[in-house]
Amino acid sequence: MKRLIRPVYNAGGYVFATKAADIARSAGYDMPARLASNENPYPPSPDVLAAARLALRNVNRYPDERSDEFRLALKEKFGDFSFVSGVGMDGVIETVIRTTIGDGDRIVVSTPTFSFYRLAAQAQGGEVIDVPRNDDFSVDAEKISSAASECDAKIVFLCTPNNPSGNVTPGKDIEKILDSIDGMLFLDNAYVDFCDEDYISLMSDYENLIIGRTMSKYYGLAGLRVGFGIVPGWFADYYERAQTPFVLNSVSMAAAAAALRNDSYTVKYHSVVKEWRERFINESPYPAVSGGANFVMFDVSPYEGDEVVGMLARKGVIVRSCASFPGLGDNYIRVSIGEPWENEMFLKEINSL
Repeated sequence: MKRLIRPVYNAGGYVFATKAADIARSAGYDMPARLASNENPYPPSPDVLAAARLALRNVNRYPDERSDEFRLALKEKFGDFSFVSGVGMDGVIETVIRTTIGDGDRIVVSTPTFSFYRLAAQAQGGEVIDVPRNDDFSVDAEKISSAASECDAKIVFLCTPNNPSGNVTPGKDIEKILDSIDGMLFLDNAYVDFCDEDYISLMSDYENLIIGRTMSKYYGLAGLRVGFGIVPGWFADYYERAQTPFVLNSVSMAAAAAALRNDSYTVKYHSVVKEWRERFINESPYPAVSGGANFVMFDVSPYEGDEVVGMLARKGVIVRSCASFPGLGDNYIRVSIGEPWENEMFLKEINSL
């Protein structure tokens, strides 16, 4: 029966940071430092938890199919734009691709970066054109624009701050790309809350821009899987037609709306990120890419990333190898900013290798 499976799924798939956790447990660490998944280590505020508990009372009913309360909270927070929702950022990416990409259509991806753009495009029969970043992982806007024009790309995917390098692409470079392509630009802003750049104002000037955001990182709702997109008005109806019915559950929507309306609680983690990002860069014996996300990427040469992941896991510290990121070498690890005790543990062990 395996003949029924599409060839694109004979291998590959998204790579999770599970092996390191298994190593840490086998080494006797029941509570390791979890610094592999770019999570907010702090639980949501009491207001958010109260909203989620209240929503649980009605889970025998289908949720609001349009996520109206969540969208209202988004408008209150970000302005009067067109919003769409998805099961995490992944769901937004997948639905945008489902809306636009068919067999043989091309997308351009700025690599190395988040692997799901490729997986989602290939699932729709799309072809992925990689455009490598510069040696310092910054974006060459002209290269991206030229590649998109040459292959007649329907979508360009660009992550800023980039995962896994953390680079922040200046707004002027984003405008250069938008001005010079015929297709759409999907700007993945999963980590934008941790940097000083804000791209939302560009939505008023461009009809070919989609901004993807998530409630998983800054707002600490990773377990509830809430993503949203800011899209041009003309695109919203097409997205809705392609989307899975009842995409967000009632509890997720209620918690997300409450988090947006009371985000002062997240300031604590923001300050932790800024402090420890600098300490990671300055106190690690390995060179780091200075970025604007809630993680730092290190070049651990002459070790390989997988090797260092295993070494740290045996010391109770779980980090992410970057070997699975397309276009990146085998000598990098990515380390999330966790609670202070986790961060101290990482610095101690990375300096003892």
